[in-house]
Amino acid sequence: MPELPEVETVRRALEPRLVGRRFAQVDQRRPDLRFPFPDDFVARLTGRTVETLRRRAKYLLLTLDSDEVLVIHLGMSGRMIVAGPDTEPQNTAKFHDQAGEGDGAIGQAPHDHVVFDFDDGTRVVFNDHRRFGLMDLVGQDQLETHKLFAGLGPEPLGNAFSHVYLNDALRAKQTPIKAALLDQRVVAGIGNIYACEALHRSAISPKRLARTVPGVRAARLAPAVKSVLEDAIAAGGSSLRDYVQTDGSLGYFQHAFAVYDREGKPCQRPGCDGVIQRIVQSGRSTFYCGKCQR
Repeated sequence: MPELPEVETVRRALEPRLVGRRFAQVDQRRPDLRFPFPDDFVARLTGRTVETLRRRAKYLLLTLDSDEVLVIHLGMSGRMIVAGPDTEPQNTAKFHDQAGEGDGAIGQAPHDHVVFDFDDGTRVVFNDHRRFGLMDLVGQDQLETHKLFAGLGPEPLGNAFSHVYLNDALRAKQTPIKAALLDQRVVAGIGNIYACEALHRSAISPKRLARTVPGVRAARLAPAVKSVLEDAIAAGGSSLRDYVQTDGSLGYFQHAFAVYDREGKPCQRPGCDGVIQRIVQSGRSTFYCGKCQR
């Protein structure tokens, strides 16, 4: 599933193409994804202009001039692909090769479920072969209380997320710290890959109880979370199965993993002769070095 760096990479690529642009045509090709599309989805979008494009946790938020917000979640396999006069010829084949759907124009593959055409000729296609993504239209004044966003923790790249915040948020938690980082009520947007990487970078065992992290360890963990996410965004995210950038290109952060998916390989921390181990926590694979992560 695309995590925060992948969604932020998509947002940064879409923002200059879509902000200020008007939906000229919307082609909704099925009644639902993970959930049904909102009522009158096409009519409520057509003719509207995108005023801002931001991210909250793993969601893309397109603020419209109708005082509504188009909420998009990529799910397990969702992709937002941009095509236009300056992009389609060189990237169509790349995208369809990665999607495993053969050749053809963007917007004509079997799992191209929604096609957005804008007033300047830009086309954005939502492709999702597993259909775990979602789209919704929410009033701007209802966004913070909407079921998808109510109770979300702070953004890990924002000023509200710090070791001081972690001290308070983790003090009473009896769960392992890995589980706490994946709890969207504690911090929004961190997924399995980047929780593993941040814990290694801060030399904290994923098995350590969260309530024991406040103090010196929290002071290491907060900046480690930020730096791992920033490094991943700079690399265009991580492409393991389905994720590609908006032009069909792969992300590259998977080549910089210190622990994730490296079971049995040497730890890369200078001076450590440990070996990366894999355990299962709450049904998810956790990768870590048992020697330098305490």
